Amino acid sequence: MINRIAKPLFHIFILRRIPIAIQIFDEILAKGLRAGEIPGRTKQARDWFRNTALKTKNINEGKLLRSREALTNQIEPGKMYMFAYDPKFKKELPYYDRFPLIFPLKDTQDGFIGINLHYLPYFLRAKLMDLLYNYVNDPMLDDTAKLKISYSILNKAATNKYIKPCIKQYLTSHVRSKFINVVPVEWDIALFLPVENFAKATKAKVWADSRKMIGK
Repeated sequence: MINRIAKPLFHIFILRRIPIAIQIFDEILAKGLRAGEIPGRTKQARDWFRNTALKTKNINEGKLLRSREALTNQIEPGKMYMFAYDPKFKKELPYYDRFPLIFPLKDTQDGFIGINLHYLPYFLRAKLMDLLYNYVNDPMLDDTAKLKISYSILNKAATNKYIKPCIKQYLTSHVRSKFINVVPVEWDIALFLPVENFAKATKAKVWADSRKMIGK
């Protein structure tokens, strides 16, 4: 049963999101709201949505891109996006993620720099995301909410420790899809959806390297 706190949010969510939503996000959000878990509000709720997302089967980037009706060509720093990517210098790279999950930080002359959360194993993604929630400009997590982050913030020891393996630069000319705009109430779901797609190395190898980089 939906509790008193969740009920208004549940009805707004149903009315607003069904026409444009990815089915898997909708299913997990609705299930959580029925259980009284409000996205992003508490550590318990965050863990519930993350663990539920991690159990998702038969999901990949192709299904996500095909099922999203509202894709965008524009990105904004501090919001979360998924997209298909094919690096220009992939022959020189030891490995790379073909479906990044990023918070853009800044534009460059020919692309952008972002935090790709896929480079961390799940338990470290959770630690980083819990830190990043401290920089959200709207604790209610409506669709306009975003991270207010900068390089000065990232240089703070607690945050920088986990972000170091995740800072990546992307060329706009090598983006191979439109961007999925992951709205704030979906952040913890996207965080643990098993859709990382590394080329030239296993995710175990990538995550082991990232753990060495941050001393974990």
